[in-house]
Amino acid sequence: MNIARLGWDVGGAHVKLAAFGQDGRLRAVRIAPCPVWKGEHHLRQALRTLRAEFAPDIPSAATMTAELADLWPDRHAGVIGTAAIMIEELGPAPLALFAGPEGFVPADQATGHAGTIASANWYATAAVLAHLLPEGVLVDIGSTTTDIIPFRSGRVAARGFSDAERLANNELIYSGVARTPVMALAGEAPFGGRWVPMMAELYATTADVHRLTGELPAKADLHPSADDGPKTEDASARRLMRTVGQDLTATNLPRARNLARHLSEAQLHRLSRALDCVTSGMESELGLVVGAGVGRFLAARLAERRESAYLDLADVLTDDPALAGDAADCAPAVAVGLLAAALTPA
Repeated sequence: MNIARLGWDVGGAHVKLAAFGQDGRLRAVRIAPCPVWKGEHHLRQALRTLRAEFAPDIPSAATMTAELADLWPDRHAGVIGTAAIMIEELGPAPLALFAGPEGFVPADQATGHAGTIASANWYATAAVLAHLLPEGVLVDIGSTTTDIIPFRSGRVAARGFSDAERLANNELIYSGVARTPVMALAGEAPFGGRWVPMMAELYATTADVHRLTGELPAKADLHPSADDGPKTEDASARRLMRTVGQDLTATNLPRARNLARHLSEAQLHRLSRALDCVTSGMESELGLVVGAGVGRFLAARLAERRESAYLDLADVLTDDPALAGDAADCAPAVAVGLLAAALTPA
């Protein structure tokens, strides 16, 4: 592949990469699981492995959320530490870091821009949409979190920027379709004709829920399961049943599926409340929902229940059908690569 630039989304659980050709078109998308909280060697290995596929002189543009990992004492140190690792692993080619409304800054200047570099990946995706569409709301549902970001008139119209501000404004919700503990979805659930309190223990995750409903995308669940067990329907049902104090038997699999459907609805209700909160601050009615991330099947459902138009980001970021789904799954990596086009002559 004749690649001109690379776009990176360096997260605390995954590293995502988008490669662009000399003509500006998306040519490849890659993703690797990366448990940064277990040590910086995981981040180094993921970067090194993905980078090795491409020529060493290709420039990179990157956004990050890895600074949130508890490997670091605080976010500022996380930005500096993550940037230092990226400089070592992605060099000697030029490396620019995305700093939200400040645009791109050289990686060696991360210290002076840590506040805007931290967790700005959502801003990259929304900024691209703001240039392409008149207005709408981006609903990016990943494995761990959901971003709900309005955009209009060529600008990102979010009310918050930092994680703390976005949490308070319901623009960031810690609920995703793979890694979220099931106990975070509801305090109790219906089982056996009663409302049963959910056990506050990491027995199962949302990957188990959506696997049992049949909606979990193939590439959504890249980390080990809660019990390090297999990723089959029976194993997911067994993990899910533990959350209500039950064992899986040959006859109660239908009950496990019913429990999964209820918990899927509980998650959707939480996201629906957040979307209502965000849209209540908008100047116009919700006309368009743009779905991104591995959990965008839930974004489509949110739009349908509001009778709003729905646009899958897979139909926006590339005209190559072979890459469209992966591009929507890894939207910030693609977006930061598109925004960086002005930095790299085609």
